[in-house]
Amino acid sequence: MFLRIFKPLSLVSAWMVLLILAAIFGTLWYYSRDAMHDFGFWHFITTSTWEVGEDDEGGVFGGLIPILGTLASTLIAMLFAVPIAMGIAIFLTEIATESLKAPVGIAIELLAAIPSIIYGMWGLFYFGPIVQSLFGGQSNSLLTAGLVLGIMVIPFMAAITRDAMNTTPAVLKESAYAMGATRFEVIKDVIFPYAKRGVIGSIILSLGRALGETMAVAFLIGGVFRFPDSLTQPTISIPVLLANNFAEAGDLELSAMFYMALILFGISFLTITIAKFFFLRREA
Repeated sequence: MFLRIFKPLSLVSAWMVLLILAAIFGTLWYYSRDAMHDFGFWHFITTSTWEVGEDDEGGVFGGLIPILGTLASTLIAMLFAVPIAMGIAIFLTEIATESLKAPVGIAIELLAAIPSIIYGMWGLFYFGPIVQSLFGGQSNSLLTAGLVLGIMVIPFMAAITRDAMNTTPAVLKESAYAMGATRFEVIKDVIFPYAKRGVIGSIILSLGRALGETMAVAFLIGGVFRFPDSLTQPTISIPVLLANNFAEAGDLELSAMFYMALILFGISFLTITIAKFFFLRREA
């Protein structure tokens, strides 16, 4: 009796994910039609102008600057977060003593539970001035936003990677040590190959969060609609543009922002899909 109920419920749940995904895409597509008609796809993503018309219903809008800001801040975050998260996971699984594993693991999980707005406030008043003193430029900048974004995703990546590495059977590691392998060789040749599905999954999930993060980045990236001269200058990202301008937007600007949201949706979906297919091909 239970299986008869559980099977259709599971099927409905699985289809619900696809329906929600299709509903989100359909909503963004519907409300961005005016911007698509007026600006087209290629012209919109290659135009760096965002100017509202005098009547708040016209204007010229292009998404190049926020698209580049989103990709650049995410790239900085991942370059900063991946090696640190991998190091934390290796330390917790292979190096730390039992007395250290629990407190450090709890600390990582607590970092993951901190709301993003708190990271943004911390970066604005404390971390940003440190970055400015080290690298120059402004405290609100692409570099500061990317680094704080990296700090935000480290706990997720480290926790998932640690759990994946903990699934490595002890007999595999013991056999490698018995054959004379060093700790580094065991980590490189036994643990990482066995846990690579979980490791890559942690990177993909963290990448998805970094692409769509809003509040922390809004505090730190500057919100300036221009190309930065360097990493230490302010710019803007797609989520920050939507958060800052959505409430006061006229009809055409609102459609342009739905278009930007659709592009962000496409970037996230395409990035994760490419990563998954590349991984599955390597698995085969």
